[in-house]
Amino acid sequence: MQRFWEEISAYAVQIDFFELSGLVFGLLAVFFLIKENIRTWPTGIIYVLISFVIFWQQRLYGDLILHVFFLVLNIYGWYYWIAGKKKNEEELPVTRTSSSFFVKVLLASGIGIFIFGYFLGNIHVIWPDLGEAAVPFWDSTTSILSVTAMWLQARKKIENWLLWFVVDLLATGIYIYKGIYFYAALYGIYIFLAIAGYLAWKKSMDSTKMVSA
Repeated sequence: MQRFWEEISAYAVQIDFFELSGLVFGLLAVFFLIKENIRTWPTGIIYVLISFVIFWQQRLYGDLILHVFFLVLNIYGWYYWIAGKKKNEEELPVTRTSSSFFVKVLLASGIGIFIFGYFLGNIHVIWPDLGEAAVPFWDSTTSILSVTAMWLQARKKIENWLLWFVVDLLATGIYIYKGIYFYAALYGIYIFLAIAGYLAWKKSMDSTKMVSA
């Protein structure tokens, strides 16, 4: 536990401008998302653009590619939250996916996890200089589920928070395993934000149903 706090303190002291900016805009994007505030999308775009710089500097090309999808989904979400609402609606309401569709989404994500995990597990064969991936299938799981969660988020489906909870929980465990305690602490915070987001969106969804009724 002492090492945990020592690494967090050391990282906080030496964090550079881009990483600090990414941290701030990342947390702001989640805060606005919980509040169903459309500013979550431009804030998220800024976060992604900052992340591009960081991942390029650190040569984290897998994360850089993943954030290309995040950029597209942020733009799509911004558009859909405006264009997807009906004329009599002030804002796009929170809704739930059907059970059958959600199962299909999970199955598609499972296939994506397997394919991407296999790719990461063999990336050292394609590019020997990169070395073997540390936890390819766990890494693949958090990556693919993040894309799925963001797509559901863009459609304003409450199930996005369930997937973010799983992603944050797994990511926290992975970072603890790898000894990256600052990010473990950050994703630990995200776990509680995912719970807060689900409860806030459920309250919003229930109130919308009452008004409709």
